[in-house]
Amino acid sequence: MADRTLSGSQLLCQSLVDAGVRVVFGIPGGAIMPFYHALPEYEPDLRHVLCRHEQGAGHAAQGYARASGSIGVCVATSGPGATNLVTPIADAWMDGTPLLAITGQVPSALLGTDAFQETDTIGITLPIVKHSWLVTDAAEIPTVVSEAIALATSGRPGPVLIDVTKDAQQGRAAARVSRSSKRASKLRFTLAPNAIERAAAALAGARRPLILAGHGAIQSGALAELEALAERLDTPVATTLLGLGSIAPDHPLNLGFAGMHGEVVVNRALQRADVLISIGARFDDRVTGRVDRFAPRATVIHIDIEPAQIGRTVQAAIELPGDARAMLQRLLAAVPAQEHAEWKAELAAEALSRGRRESQSPPTTDLPPAAVYQAFAEHFATRDRVRVVTDVGQHQMWAAQRLPWRTGGMQITSGGAGTMGFAVPAALGAAIAKPNETIWAIVGDGGFQMTNQELATIVQERLTNIRIAIINNGYLGMVRQWQQLFHGRRYSGTPLSGPDFAALARAYGVRAMTVERADQVAGAIAAADAIPETVVLDLRVEREANVFPMVPPGVAVDDMIEQETPA
Repeated sequence: MADRTLSGSQLLCQSLVDAGVRVVFGIPGGAIMPFYHALPEYEPDLRHVLCRHEQGAGHAAQGYARASGSIGVCVATSGPGATNLVTPIADAWMDGTPLLAITGQVPSALLGTDAFQETDTIGITLPIVKHSWLVTDAAEIPTVVSEAIALATSGRPGPVLIDVTKDAQQGRAAARVSRSSKRASKLRFTLAPNAIERAAAALAGARRPLILAGHGAIQSGALAELEALAERLDTPVATTLLGLGSIAPDHPLNLGFAGMHGEVVVNRALQRADVLISIGARFDDRVTGRVDRFAPRATVIHIDIEPAQIGRTVQAAIELPGDARAMLQRLLAAVPAQEHAEWKAELAAEALSRGRRESQSPPTTDLPPAAVYQAFAEHFATRDRVRVVTDVGQHQMWAAQRLPWRTGGMQITSGGAGTMGFAVPAALGAAIAKPNETIWAIVGDGGFQMTNQELATIVQERLTNIRIAIINNGYLGMVRQWQQLFHGRRYSGTPLSGPDFAALARAYGVRAMTVERADQVAGAIAAADAIPETVVLDLRVEREANVFPMVPPGVAVDDMIEQETPA
């Protein structure tokens, strides 16, 4: 290869192939057109998925990354193409998703002139990427691609951006494979003297210990070590939203889901714990509630691969920066077996009491959301090779509370950014990454209407393993709930009209069903799963159902609204 030259666009395609990238999601345009000219030469090694909106391309790349465990790649042109990628880039930044965004840029000679479709893509995305590159020379492309992918996938994963000028894509340079990158160097962490021993001693002396498992526990592949530590310590495990699935739902030490819409018993356990070990969780405000009143009795042990996260929100008494799996292995070698029957019994009694109160609430409509999620829970409990992608809102929280998250990869959702419109394109990406699995997208009618044009992409790509369940209540439901509870029921801007979603799906060539009664749900879910093609279910649920429990803004995490207060 050394004695021949390639265009910058060919080098870009070749560098992606050399790095193991097999799928890119994008939309062409003027400044990225040379890349698209070269792309057919690299098929089928490099598959391009033509999305219908750049936001969809970015979320599809996220879904692909989350399902596959490898980097997701999205491509857009300059100007509006690049700015439409900002939302998925921010989403990937918040949730630690490895994402490479490649954007075209105007020719070098026009930079800074306000040329047609010129935007400062580097400046716009600077706070939400791990690093970015403006490439003006074709010869730089192989090294930059190598560096970018190494950085995106190392440490706490995250998004990176390569902005390539049109002349760099058109220029020529020697064909070569990039050598090892300086950014791919091994991560190094500074651990305080005796930190492991101090953590082991704190855990050994605890009367009410609690583990909080976050997304980092899943990303590091530490689930076996997490379960082993919980069993060694006889310690309950709570999870964050992105940590769901880090311990089996039927494991006796799985306490449940923590945070704003978490379980009452879990949030109260956080406040009573005398030692709290956080594994790959960053103490988001949706977990802590009012931070100065969070875990007031606890000695906090914080494990995180990103040292800057430790102590940023919640002060840690013992800091363990590093890979979660490696840290748990060291702790397992240092801590003796424990027994906490009294603590577990206290929590079990509280959970039982809460469950009895919840079961006394009769259904109020033909299709209460609880009936939908009960049917999904029963269905997923008997299915293997299934993943669930949720959008953002009430439906997401009901899913988090009620579905059996059996593995760490079963759930794909937008956590930190809370991006409506995430689910349908993310399910598309996940379906391509895992063609032998069934991908269920559970989405509100609001989120569905933001990116439903990607149904065309699903049909175009002949994807048959996607099922989309629209939780259709005719509102921007979570906002409406806040308006009801905290804004005097002034439903400003939240009543939501929409089309006949089943008819819309059929217009795209997708099978669809409308469900309006509780006794139809289980049959519709089973029928959708049995059809060997993509299916949309329009589930027309109770319009003003709320998600409880709920931590109101500005209070401690255990100061929860547990149930509806009569009007």
